[in-house]
Amino acid sequence: NAEHHYNIGNDLYVPMLGKTMAYSCAYWKDVPDKSKGDPKYLDRAQEAKFDLICRKLGLQPGMRVLEIGCGWGGPLSYAMRKYGVEGVGITPASEQVAYIKKHHPEIKVRRQDWREVTGQYDRVYSIGMFEHVGPKNYRGYFDKVKALTKPGGMSLLHTIGSPRTRLTTDPWITKYIFPGGHIPSEAQIRRASKAAFDIADWHEMGTNYDHTLMAWHANFQKAWPDIADHYDERFKRMWQYYLLICAGSFRSQTNLLFQAVMTDQGAAESYTPVR
Repeated sequence: NAEHHYNIGNDLYVPMLGKTMAYSCAYWKDVPDKSKGDPKYLDRAQEAKFDLICRKLGLQPGMRVLEIGCGWGGPLSYAMRKYGVEGVGITPASEQVAYIKKHHPEIKVRRQDWREVTGQYDRVYSIGMFEHVGPKNYRGYFDKVKALTKPGGMSLLHTIGSPRTRLTTDPWITKYIFPGGHIPSEAQIRRASKAAFDIADWHEMGTNYDHTLMAWHANFQKAWPDIADHYDERFKRMWQYYLLICAGSFRSQTNLLFQAVMTDQGAAESYTPVR
């Protein structure tokens, strides 16, 4: 329940995801090594991810920015507060639209499929949404993003990735966690985007997802006594298993995490990578 906050001691916690409500990989670069994965630093690491994306996109005041799959509104709200942009977010989830209108009213949010979006924007990005597009739609996705991006603009893709092209997804994950999900390979992304964009920067940062998942697991464990009345032991075991096997998959580099900055064709050489 996105509205449900839990008071533990004297502090206010949002179970698992933290106060940013970001259900995607955080960026732990500036967190001390021994503290990476510590849930006390999760919100800081998520905001560092938000800021990394803003800096990679070179956001400037007054730019019109579109987030495809805007989740609970954290990244777009951050970009609007810190960089002075005009933010538009789309999501297919009515619950997320309602949450954003209540907690981030500055965002222009719409319940909409990415294929239905119109208009043009200075910057277009997505975070953890591309895993739900599916291989047969990859080319169409990049063509749509190209149509939505003004000449001279940029886009950014943040997605879980695979070191090789996979024909299928893990059957347990498909059945219980992400029905219809598919993890793209670098080759698939490059091939599908080639006609629309040049890739100006490619950043593999999968170890950050290991730390993020361990922080989520710690938060889940801590919150369990408060939520146990709403779920059974089977759910608890399943959710723990999901978080820990995914952490292991990033630790072993079976899964990766990609951030790709995309520019007009011919403009990639003038882009300076940001970390």
